Amino acid sequence: MCGIAGELRLDGQRPAGAIVQKMTAALARRGPDAEGTWFDGPLGLGHRRLAIIDLSPRSAQPMVDAARGLVLVFNGTIYNYPRLRTELIGKGHRFKSDGDTEVILRAWAEWGEACVERLDGAFAFAIWDRPAGRLFLARDRLGIKPLYYAPTGACLRFASTPQALLAAGGVDSAIDPVALHHHFTLHAVVPAPHTLLVGVRKVAPATTLSFDLAGRMTERRYWSLAAQRPERTMTEPEWQAAIHAALSAAVQKRLAVADVKVGVLLSGGLDSSLLVALLAEQGARDLMTFSVGFEDQPEEAGNEFEYSDAVAAHFGTRHHQYRIANDEVLRRLPEAVDNMAEPMVGQDAVAFYLLAEQVSKTVKVVQSGQGADEVFGGYFWYPRMRAETGGAPIERFRRHYFDRDHAEYLATVMPAYHGPDYTADLVAARLSEPLADEFIDQVLRLDVTMLITDDPVKRVDNMTMAWGLEARVPFLDHKLVELAAQMPPELKLASEGKHILKGIARGLLPDAVIDRKKGYFPMPALKYVRGDFLEFMRAILDSRACRERGLFRREYVDRLLAEPERHHTRIQGSKLWHLALLELWLQRNVDSA
Repeated sequence: MCGIAGELRLDGQRPAGAIVQKMTAALARRGPDAEGTWFDGPLGLGHRRLAIIDLSPRSAQPMVDAARGLVLVFNGTIYNYPRLRTELIGKGHRFKSDGDTEVILRAWAEWGEACVERLDGAFAFAIWDRPAGRLFLARDRLGIKPLYYAPTGACLRFASTPQALLAAGGVDSAIDPVALHHHFTLHAVVPAPHTLLVGVRKVAPATTLSFDLAGRMTERRYWSLAAQRPERTMTEPEWQAAIHAALSAAVQKRLAVADVKVGVLLSGGLDSSLLVALLAEQGARDLMTFSVGFEDQPEEAGNEFEYSDAVAAHFGTRHHQYRIANDEVLRRLPEAVDNMAEPMVGQDAVAFYLLAEQVSKTVKVVQSGQGADEVFGGYFWYPRMRAETGGAPIERFRRHYFDRDHAEYLATVMPAYHGPDYTADLVAARLSEPLADEFIDQVLRLDVTMLITDDPVKRVDNMTMAWGLEARVPFLDHKLVELAAQMPPELKLASEGKHILKGIARGLLPDAVIDRKKGYFPMPALKYVRGDFLEFMRAILDSRACRERGLFRREYVDRLLAEPERHHTRIQGSKLWHLALLELWLQRNVDSA
């Protein structure tokens, strides 16, 4: 895992070394082990390395194939690189390193842009093909690794974070009204290609972009997800066996493909506990697990140690438990916001940031349970959506998911940011895409291919990589996702969600972990806003910067501040925190750029 950046000049000039260096420096926390830059004609590339595979300098980046005129910068992990390496050697390619980076470079030389379809992993990379005069950008199927770009007229820049692009200067930092509507409707999800900033775009998952020397862009989507039943009807035991095998394979390759120790983020929920169980089932030894907890509120406990401790004891892991006081959370919160590529309102973002700080002192790679709820139907709103039979799919969806209906959005922001119901239009179009058998198949596919990318997946990547820690997400293995998408919805939604995973876990995990009520990463102080946290948010929203920005309607802000605990979204987020977090992110990441 690493940070990548680059500049392609479109005006005949050469890239300024200082600009590329600024972008690369902004990515230092993503890659604390080494730094590299490279310049050739109209292109400059920068790279920060987190050494996980082939720790030697032979896998340093940017990686150059001078004979073919190719150069690569890459962020991620390719899990099938040993097999691809063997195949490429059979085709006459010679390797100078033992890692996955050079495999991508040789794969491009052999298969061109079709190489992405052969890669199994989490990746974002850029290849400069000098003979073709082409810059090629690619992102993995589920968008696990980020990739942003900024067309400025005279040049095209790209980087792993918007902060790196802002550091280079020349970015139009006006707020995008379409993105703002998505942000306040989909709990901070802004689907590609938009970001909140007009001048920053992002590559969509499962997508490649090619740019020629005139700046002309060619976009290609190389993977899509079908959510249809297979030709042969399968019984529940057959489905359980197939999912068990696919998940075990996903866990195993995320353990094996590393030249460093791999741990597990153990929340105490079913998903992360099942990862520990499957690793133990495969004979993994000396497992290290990590849990974090916070202060309780009267309405909600601040930790799940009761369950994580039970799992750690059951499997004899080397367990690490961290308790963090509310005053520490509040003190460190701005620091966490500095490391958010985009504003993230999920209460567990700060939790992951503080947990990753501690975990990174012990290991460089962890497995995490993100994606299980979306792939296997674990959230409470799925059965509610399915139970409704009247109305168009978008209406069945929005009634249980949208943070604000369009009328409330118009009451939230100033008229300069008003427009049509952009989010309903987008979601309706995505739900109606072909190759989904039932409404709930449409919903789960939307979640897995769009919503999850810019919510839990982005949170985990940003917050762990802020400490040079790589998080691997087995539940988002694309082969497992493809298999699960074919499964009948009742095998997902039964047993109050994730029925098939609970069947796999039975006999592997303590029953108390399997049968417990569904939990969410507890950070109660950002959900039940009161005391110091309320005053913190009040100061942000009453600040001169916020008032002069002219983004929010003051009457709406005042209403939330007067009764913060009465204003929650349909999925139980704090509407006040949504506003305060966005304003804080703008102040710390845009105003100061």
